Amino acid sequence: MEIIKGAGAWAPPSEAADWTEQLRTADLSVGTYCIPAGGTDDQSPHTEDEIYVVTAGRATIVTPDATAAVGPGSVIFVPAGEEHRFTDITEDLALLVVFGPAYGSRTP
Repeated sequence: MEIIKGAGAWAPPSEAADWTEQLRTADLSVGTYCIPAGGTDDQSPHTEDEIYVVTAGRATIVTPDATAAVGPGSVIFVPAGEEHRFTDITEDLALLVVFGPAYGSRTP
């Protein structure tokens, strides 16, 4: 058992990173993705399945097939390869992110 400290907590993104990985195993990884209010989400589709849990903030998530408002408590599943982006970020957005398998592990 391990308590993952800081996972899902808001922290202002630095120039170096807006994503912090807090746990990594072969089968999954857990981290925090933060975007400030008015910020831009410039991520690309991932090669792993992904679950987002909104822990703070409000935004809209946009995929090719749907658009939805999200806020604290929202849980979003994004399958591997699906284009997705958070837009209209009206409050500092903190996301607990779970990748399965671990982030980047399917990248050639």
